[in-house]
Amino acid sequence: MCWCKCGEIAVDGGQDYHKCIAGDWANFIRVDDEGNEIIPKIVEKTPEESAEKIVTSLTKQDHIDALTAILTQLDRLPEHAWSQPITHYDYYSLVALIRAALAG
Repeated sequence: MCWCKCGEIAVDGGQDYHKCIAGDWANFIRVDDEGNEIIPKIVEKTPEESAEKIVTSLTKQDHIDALTAILTQLDRLPEHAWSQPITHYDYYSLVALIRAALAG
């Protein structure tokens, strides 16, 4: 997930899905590789709906699939990236994902 500098918009995803977050959708524009604007499908969720989905709907297989996706993305990193340090946020995210998978 990547946030813009002002914290207004975030994008997440990759080959399998795309997810965007915006404080005000009027500030959001999606453009493809050729410069064409893509009109996004906006699905509003309350914080309770989002939290409930995260807590209740992920299975052990979902967590295993997430770990597999992470490993696939890591395999695609350029060689110089392997020697770069990770942040505590990265480490925390990894530990949280592993804990969730084991607890599932």
